[in-house]
Amino acid sequence: MKITNVVAAVITNENFFFIAQRNRNKHLGLKWEFLGGKVDINETNEEALKREIKEELNINIFVKKKITQEKYNDNTIDIILHYYFCKIIYGNIKLNEHEKSIWVSKNEQH
Repeated sequence: MKITNVVAAVITNENFFFIAQRNRNKHLGLKWEFLGGKVDINETNEEALKREIKEELNINIFVKKKITQEKYNDNTIDIILHYYFCKIIYGNIKLNEHEKSIWVSKNEQH
């Protein structure tokens, strides 16, 4: 299985973080996640993240800095997930793919 680079936006607003519930019909459906997606060929991680968030949430973001990365694999996917702190520049959040979304504090669990 080929390893795929995936980016995730840790969108912050004061002490809250934006998470969304995956589409029930996708791999790991109904799990909560930071939004993002696959990095295309000839695309930087930052470009991919801006594109994916525009597609998924209909907003524009500023990518502040990379936080960390981790490997994840199961029987379906083999990825390196790159996490970035991000801030909304403009736009109103509209879920285009996910079931639900919420702003959570660091200590909440979902």
